[in-house]
Amino acid sequence: MSRNLTRAQAARIALAAQGFTRPRPGVDGDVTARHVGRVVDRLGFFQIDSVNVLPRAHYMPLYSRLGAYDVELLHRAASRRPRRLFEYWAHEAALVDVNLWQALQFRMASGARMWGGMARIFLAKPEFVAWVLEEVRAHGPLTAREIQHDTPRDKDSWGWNWSEVKMALEYLFYKGQVTAARRNSAFERVYDLPERVIPQAQLDAPPLDGREAHRVLVSHAARALGVGTAQCLRDYFRMDPASSRAAIDELVGTGELIPATIEGWKRPAYLHRDAARPRKIAARALLSPFDPLVFERTRTQQLFDFQYRIEIYVPAHKRVHGYYVLPFLLGDRLVARVDLKADRQTGRLVVHGAWAESHAPASTADELAQELRLMARWLGLASVVPPERGDLAGELTASLARHLD
Repeated sequence: MSRNLTRAQAARIALAAQGFTRPRPGVDGDVTARHVGRVVDRLGFFQIDSVNVLPRAHYMPLYSRLGAYDVELLHRAASRRPRRLFEYWAHEAALVDVNLWQALQFRMASGARMWGGMARIFLAKPEFVAWVLEEVRAHGPLTAREIQHDTPRDKDSWGWNWSEVKMALEYLFYKGQVTAARRNSAFERVYDLPERVIPQAQLDAPPLDGREAHRVLVSHAARALGVGTAQCLRDYFRMDPASSRAAIDELVGTGELIPATIEGWKRPAYLHRDAARPRKIAARALLSPFDPLVFERTRTQQLFDFQYRIEIYVPAHKRVHGYYVLPFLLGDRLVARVDLKADRQTGRLVVHGAWAESHAPASTADELAQELRLMARWLGLASVVPPERGDLAGELTASLARHLD
């Protein structure tokens, strides 16, 4: 039987599935490894991005759900035994729950979604790729720079501009023949063999075939999203449409997914049978542009009436809101957005601009000011510089002044 949901109900279901119903322990207390583990269980991965204008993207989902936390908790989960996270391609490059290792081995085996240079280097120079693997086996963990001393680099092509060693390592990484032991201080992958990184329990378990892998990943996506269309479910782990469709049909057949219609949505949706349906949500959080609550922009607009575009790659004179703009969640709505920068040299959190949505409540500026103060403390920054741009700038400036520590 299909369920009928209002947009507000769907938004609350999505927020509950993403972990925004619980008080954040890092606001008034301490965050523990157990708290971190619960978020890993719920989300499945933290997307990685190289932009460092604030904390890098993979640090933010924990902050949004837990408040101020010691980032060493994430470092330990991702780089020390027993590993809780490993690095691989999920939605994009991500720190992934190690329990999904078997489900992602079909991608490693098939090479699905592998792009250009990685595939070409193996086809053109298989012996060279084998040599790079042996270098890692004999001397790992290693960065690409530690192997590639005399390897030529193509300086004429635009883009990643990877050396042949880097392309070979990325091919091996995609195929699961090497993995990332950690990231170094320059944010470079440090490569090693899976048997020296991945827990033995995962290495010993047999890989899932494509059908079962898609069923596991679609199931995980449905639990993490609460409710969504087929596009939402397959986008979570960037799966192909046909295999995802088959997995959805199978999960509908078992009763794990319940067909649903959502007010104003043209496409049919699917509700996870275990999804909570809260009547009220009292959340407050700044969200990374790469947070799984908002990284599928069509879903974000349909659920929250919030049109969102990341403008990092837009020329400065064409940006509407700014370079690194974070949505602000208050209650069960996205009510504002702020363009932020951590000025680490001067110890300031700079708010370049702030804008309110038409439905933002009167308390938005005051709540946002408190959130910005919390973020500054988490980042070890002494002050918050109020905004000069945006329709919320005046109110937020006044609120920041009231909330001086």
